[in-house]
This record gives sequence, structure tokens and C-alpha cells, in this order.
Amino acid sequence: MDGLTPVAQRAPGRWQIATVTSIERETPRAKSFRLALPMWMPHLPGQHYDVRLTAPDGYRAQRSYSVASSPLDEGEIELTIDRLADGEVSPYFHDVVVVGDRVEVRGPFASYFVWRGEEPVLLVGGGSGVVPLMAMLRHRRRTMPELPMRLVYSVHSAADVIYAGELEADAAITFSREAPPGWTGHAGRIDGPLLVATGFEPATAFVCGSNGFVEAATGLLLENGVEPDRIRTERFGPTG
Repeated sequence: MDGLTPVAQRAPGRWQIATVTSIERETPRAKSFRLALPMWMPHLPGQHYDVRLTAPDGYRAQRSYSVASSPLDEGEIELTIDRLADGEVSPYFHDVVVVGDRVEVRGPFASYFVWRGEEPVLLVGGGSGVVPLMAMLRHRRRTMPELPMRLVYSVHSAADVIYAGELEADAAITFSREAPPGWTGHAGRIDGPLLVATGFEPATAFVCGSNGFVEAATGLLLENGVEPDRIRTERFGPTG
């Protein structure tokens, strides 16, 4: 598959049983789960899968999680799940699921918040909103590393940085609550100068995070001249 060729939207509608092949702790409250799929198909960077759990009494809980891996990872996907204390699905993944377990999934879904090779691209993420943006960044690195793409990433503290070992020079991180000792980069909330420092006007800007974060970041992009039709947003709800 050509990394930037649009993938037809033919997501399987029925559930399939995925097998957990690896688990990696990203932060104290975020883990990445690699899942092998019997009905794997290449996704578009930014798409998500539905995950369903069924209790012994028949009660079911279902949530959607963005894919963090590149479509080139044939046969499997990676879901990074943030643990929510009052969630129904995320605590199960964090506290119960081990390598070898099987879980129900279906997808991939979504056609709006996806990267199809536009350039240049600005990615703006808050907290676990970085997950679908990481799929875009990983895919770009493997297909067109020279393509202009920049991630602006806001987290509370150094302990909250997901994919800390992979961000490299492609990301500008800002710590909104507590910067690490000796930090000389940006601190505080995302602002206009931090966006301007990316150095280019994006053909497309992808913004993902909580409702408040998305509203604030979108406002900053508009104030800095990005046209509304160039901004795509995805909001993370409180359930998990």
C-alpha cells in the first residue's frame, strides 16, 4: 500500500476478536495495547475502533479509542488507553487485561478527522488527545519524512507526556501546570507565539483533546490566520 493513497471506507461492521500481543505503560495513567486482528485492514491515520466488553451477567460496555499506530503495521493496531477512575472500559484494560487476552473490536471508523497526505500539517493535542495525532506523525515518518508536519502538545507535567521517547524534533511540548526542572522551553497553556513558532501556515490543522482544549486551540488558530475550513477537530468525552 502506498502510504499516502486514500484507503476506501469499507470498515467491517461486525465485531471481531482481537488478541492482545503487547502492553506498554506510557504514563502512570496511560497504556498502549497492541492488538492482532483476524480481519485486519489498513486504516487512515486518525480513525478509531470500537471496543466492547461483556460481563458474565450479559451487561455490555462499549467505548471508542483512536488508533495510534501507522496503517503500515500490517495485521495489528495499537490503542493507547487513558485510565479514567469512573470509566467502565479503561479500568478493565489497565487492571485486568494481560498479553494473550482477547477482546471484541470493530472498525476502523471515521472519515473526517483523518490525514490523507495534505501538507503542511499542524497537529495540536492536549493530554491523551495526542493519540490519533501520533498515528499521523508515525505514518508520515515512514512514508514521507520530508513532508512538513509539526506537533504542538500540551500536558500538565512531565509525567503526563505520552510517547515521550518518540516525539523527537517533530514536537513542541508545553507544560501547563508544572514544567520539569531546568526546562527552557514553553510553559503554560498553548498560545499564539507557540503556534507561530512552528514556522509555517498549515494546509490542514488537526486539533484533539478535551472540549475546553479544542475550543481554546481552535480560537488561537483562527486568530493566527488559519481558515476555518482548514481546521479539523476531535473531542474526547469524559467516559472511558
